[in-house]
Amino acid sequence: MIEHLDPVIHAPKRLAAMAMLANAPSVSFAFLKDHLGVSDSDLSKQMSALEAAGYVTVTKSGRGRGSSTTFSITKPGRKAYTAHRDALTALLAAEPPA
Repeated sequence: MIEHLDPVIHAPKRLAAMAMLANAPSVSFAFLKDHLGVSDSDLSKQMSALEAAGYVTVTKSGRGRGSSTTFSITKPGRKAYTAHRDALTALLAAEPPA
């Protein structure tokens, strides 16, 4: 069961970000930061890990104070998130040993 858990997604902040991304076409940096309650640098680090794994794409527009960054889940990211969620569900539903 635990062999199906994805270590990239399993970190709590990344799991929460993936859950939000799985339910929206794209999510802004500011939205994720506010809803996860993390600093800019922490969110950048978490999202960089997801991007490096190929699970999210990053879109930047503008420069300076008017710039914006948005994230979208990729097809491999959606597949990995769904598999991870299913593995968690199976793990939590498992009967404890007698």
